[in-house]
Amino acid sequence: MTEAERWYRERYSASPERDALFTTVSGEPVTPLYTADDLPDPARIGFPGEFPFTRGVYPSMYRGRLWTMRQFAGFGTAEETNERFRYLLGHGQTGLSTAFDMPSLMGHDSDHPRSLGEVGREGTAIDTLDDMETLFAGIPMAEVSTSMTINAPAAVMLAFYVVAAEHQGVPPEQLSGTIQTDILKEYIAQKEWCFPVEPAMRLVTDMIEFCSRRMPRWHPVSISGYHIREAGSTAQQELAFTLKDGFTYVEQAIARGLDVDDFAPRLSFFFNAHIDFFEEIAKYRAARRVWARELRDTYGARDERSMLMRFHTQTAGVSLTAQQPLVNVIRTATEALSAVLGGTQSLHTNSYDEALALPAEEAVRIALRTQQVIAHETGVPNTIDPLGGSYYVEALTDRMEEAAYEYFRKIDQLGGMVEAIKQNYPQREIADAAFRYQEEVDAGRRIVVGVNRYVDELEEPLEILRIDPALERKQIDRLQSARARRRGEDVEAVLSALKQAAAGDANLMEPLIECARAHASEGEIVSALQEVFGTYTETPVF
Repeated sequence: MTEAERWYRERYSASPERDALFTTVSGEPVTPLYTADDLPDPARIGFPGEFPFTRGVYPSMYRGRLWTMRQFAGFGTAEETNERFRYLLGHGQTGLSTAFDMPSLMGHDSDHPRSLGEVGREGTAIDTLDDMETLFAGIPMAEVSTSMTINAPAAVMLAFYVVAAEHQGVPPEQLSGTIQTDILKEYIAQKEWCFPVEPAMRLVTDMIEFCSRRMPRWHPVSISGYHIREAGSTAQQELAFTLKDGFTYVEQAIARGLDVDDFAPRLSFFFNAHIDFFEEIAKYRAARRVWARELRDTYGARDERSMLMRFHTQTAGVSLTAQQPLVNVIRTATEALSAVLGGTQSLHTNSYDEALALPAEEAVRIALRTQQVIAHETGVPNTIDPLGGSYYVEALTDRMEEAAYEYFRKIDQLGGMVEAIKQNYPQREIADAAFRYQEEVDAGRRIVVGVNRYVDELEEPLEILRIDPALERKQIDRLQSARARRRGEDVEAVLSALKQAAAGDANLMEPLIECARAHASEGEIVSALQEVFGTYTETPVF
């Protein structure tokens, strides 16, 4: 009998446990005590900046440089979002992160019938090059790092961004930032697509190839677990499906003829910081270790930079509640702290009112100040991976890694991630996990403060940001004015050239950039590609 077993039998078992759900939010059982017996081989932990990078991708981590504070922003037209960008930069934000409205995410122009009532509602409307130039008016694009959260039409938005920078005198080689581009997680979770899976994957690979040659400071793909988690997945599913998506992009680029070390250093990741504090930290640590091992041992990376998993984190929107919204400040602070302790490279903190509407300026300021307090007042960044060696955290990290490999094996048996998506495997797994969690909340076994426990019946309504409906008409007028100013024959020529290139096997980024220069709209470009590629129809999940 070990000392831990003796303690459990003689001491712990003598006292009754309270009635509670002793699992992580993902359902992983949590034992009463973790000991040295739960620690892995020290080589699996390692040192920061050294393989397998469990403790961080850089030797100095936050002692050398703090994470990028990158607040998500976008609403109305490009003018309103430009004002919010300037507001955030003026309050100490160190990177821009662009939210697009639903029509832009789906490849529709603002005057498309399906755009009615959605223009500028949940992000900014970007229809043409003119809008992209307005979005960054007065902001030096050579000096700011920009993130753009868009996937199916990501190549179109990157083309707009490149040409807008050209007009500021900035070549592609000087641009730094990230565009999400992660189309596989769209089919899995977020459901915003324009094309069938295979041509969509071609566009992703085109962007990876183009950026590896022309945009060395740009991340062409942000492999995103965030939306997988927001759809209801467990932490283990978020980790496994995200990594498998990443490996699939690597395989596609290698099949294109690219050397893994020519593009892998510019792949980045985007994870969710959910409410279960220690589970999230373990997730990030396991993610780094698995990515490094697979890039080296499976895909033959020789450059250490290819093995580094750099990731952005956003606190969990799905954890926010419409009830007692100020309590969301506490949730966000806890989640942000887990991201920092887990070694994130950049961070977005959600605003307390986001369960109700797009965030108001005061809420955004508090969200940003949350990061600044963690950075400058708590002492947390002063040492690297302070929870490394924790019996509990190391045991959770190992279990997280094991769970990821269990999913990898199942996905490989189905023929890989693309085939698994077509068979609805990850979609069903997420749906089952979301159902289990909601059952726990509804039954009161999983406590959510203000929702099923500690309810405030006399709660006062919160003042929220409301988008002026007139902005939709304003954006449609801007689009129609842009169309009237351009040369129609030039637009027809570049769209025809784009379709011809799409029918072959050429990289489509240069034709897309020519479309941007001619002021073709996003909807026109997407429609031209759909004439060649077709559209996607989802198989129902049962």
